[in-house]
Amino acid sequence: MFCSCPADHFGKPPNTQTCPVCLGLPGALPVPNATAIEWCIKLGLALNCKINFQSKFDRKNYFYPDLPKGYQISQYDQPFCFGGWLDLASGKRIRITRVHMEEDTGKLQHATIDGQKVSLIDFNRSGVPLVEIVTEPDFDNTEDTNEFLKEIQLIVRTLGISTADMEKGSMRLEANISVRPSGQTALPKYKVEIKNVNSFRFIRKAVEYEISRQTVILEKGDIPVQETRGFNENTGSTFSQRLKEEANDYRYFPEPDIPSFIFTSDQIETWKKEIPELPVEMRNKMINKYNLSVKNAQIITSNPDMYKIFIQTNNIWKKDPKIVADYLINKRYGSIPPKTPQEIIAALSTPITSVDSSQIEIIANSVITANPKAVADFKSGKQQALFFLIGQMKHQLNTIDSNLAKMTLEKLLK
Repeated sequence: MFCSCPADHFGKPPNTQTCPVCLGLPGALPVPNATAIEWCIKLGLALNCKINFQSKFDRKNYFYPDLPKGYQISQYDQPFCFGGWLDLASGKRIRITRVHMEEDTGKLQHATIDGQKVSLIDFNRSGVPLVEIVTEPDFDNTEDTNEFLKEIQLIVRTLGISTADMEKGSMRLEANISVRPSGQTALPKYKVEIKNVNSFRFIRKAVEYEISRQTVILEKGDIPVQETRGFNENTGSTFSQRLKEEANDYRYFPEPDIPSFIFTSDQIETWKKEIPELPVEMRNKMINKYNLSVKNAQIITSNPDMYKIFIQTNNIWKKDPKIVADYLINKRYGSIPPKTPQEIIAALSTPITSVDSSQIEIIANSVITANPKAVADFKSGKQQALFFLIGQMKHQLNTIDSNLAKMTLEKLLK
């Protein structure tokens, strides 16, 4: 964010992508990354935020082993973006408090060396540009949080500003949870933060566990401790890490080594025009222009490559778009997808019925014989096992239609 070290740190040897700036060495001065700031503002615009025409960086002071300077360059009272919103499919509006820019910290790795438990620090990630999106407390169930987070990931990928790959740490999820007794309107005077969760499934489990834990404490007449907690993926439970600080504990003050930023309305308008078609606009087009179901529209727009080839194919092949959608979604072409609209059109023009029905049954029987566990799972009511068997049939004959394969398997498995 403030030096020329690469941001692509995943899988690189520890401490090989560092310099005096991101190591916080004395005398090193930060130089802001203009592209990162532009991308942060574009994300804010995509989330319907207002933009601060005058903004600045601040020092957030706290000591932690992976923060070599003893402070983090972040934003406090003048973030780049504020006051936005994102609507869920239900129509419920989630208010965005702010979208601000800061630098990431180093990465701690806990290990045992020569019988001693130690914490090792990899500073490759230190100083990587980090955008933080903060919402108002508008969530009251994990269904909404799950939808919101997935939509954020999709927007970020559509803008091309990050892979938002959680396995590589490019997107991390954090939740602040406090439980309010039924009938009470005021927010509780405490909150518990769960830090650095790396999957949608785990953040959902963490929130559900924390709601249950806090409810038990409140029912006893006590107040949960305001703290930061981690999530143990193996036990499905949260655990205390440290007491949670208040804003004044960080002793924010303007970063003296970086002057304030002044943006013009023309500059913001230019960036706004550069924002590509957003996921919600894509879905509306799928439903209103191409008459797809909501479910199929969601599937196609969740994959940028699938969406692009769908549009390109329908611009050439002036027939029922639903046929193209079905083709792409059900992957009738097997494990190797077509690379061009022309290949899709050629495949759609080839009659599926050319495959002999007896040949289909032979393939189905061989798949059933080779996958006894999937067969047992299907017979016990697990519908997902049937999709697995269909996929196995397609590996053997990629011109098999999904519905035909499904009907054949169901007939044989009765």
